[in-house]
Amino acid sequence: MTPIVYMTNHLTPEAVIRVYDALGVHLDGRVAIKVHSGEAGNQNFLRPGFCRPIIEHIGGTVVECNTAYEGARNTTKKHRKLFETHGWSRMFPVDLLDAEGPDVALPIVGGRILKETYVGRGLLNYDSMLVLSHFKGHPMGGFGGALKQLSIGCASSAGKSHIHSAGVTQDMTKVWDMTAPQDDFLASMAEAAKAVTDHFDGRIAYVSLVCNLSVDCDCCAVAEDPCMKDIGILASLDPVALDRACMDLIYASTDPGRDHFLQRVESRHGTYTIEVAEALGVGSQTYELRKIDN
Repeated sequence: MTPIVYMTNHLTPEAVIRVYDALGVHLDGRVAIKVHSGEAGNQNFLRPGFCRPIIEHIGGTVVECNTAYEGARNTTKKHRKLFETHGWSRMFPVDLLDAEGPDVALPIVGGRILKETYVGRGLLNYDSMLVLSHFKGHPMGGFGGALKQLSIGCASSAGKSHIHSAGVTQDMTKVWDMTAPQDDFLASMAEAAKAVTDHFDGRIAYVSLVCNLSVDCDCCAVAEDPCMKDIGILASLDPVALDRACMDLIYASTDPGRDHFLQRVESRHGTYTIEVAEALGVGSQTYELRKIDN
């Protein structure tokens, strides 16, 4: 069946709930809600107050993992402090999945670059997941959306190094010292995303907010301001269709900042991640876009 991507142009907390409810899915058991906590100094990340209604609507636990580069999120102690500073842990239960080791290796069926990906052990405590993404650019991957949240986002610190280096190292000190071809890194992200979707086996849903459209990720302490106007909120049960739909809306935009955004994506060959994920069976680039309101 052709996957459906639901969309609204409204950017309100209530609209997030409407788009999620349009999926007609009930996430059972203990629900992980994967967010990006936002690097210290970043101005573009999704704020916890905006996300609060959907998180309370689902009744899940906010989850994140530590990073693999210097900053305010590369140790559990610093990351927990930032969660408090940004307001996440003042509003919700927050679980750093790799706060306590050892990591868990999830197998990757059909991977060309990676045979397994490393996630925080805490992921095993959850029965289902909502991937709540801020769709935006990315300095290395070209863009970040649902597939990046599944792969880099769910990876432990060591797992992030493993993906960034295309399987060469889990040494966090070498995460930026990479010689792997760009396409191998992008393929590694797609492969790691497959491992997480296989783990949850259909018990997963995706909502992406296409707003604050900077060419830089929320992981950047110093990020460019948004270069395009906001587009809306999209949701799907298929992360490949969702990322493809978000990119298609960027391409279809007449906003004067579109070309700047696309230069970041295309210079990194960013959509190759979507292509590899489709080839691995994670989802489909063919989709039906349904607007839930005018």
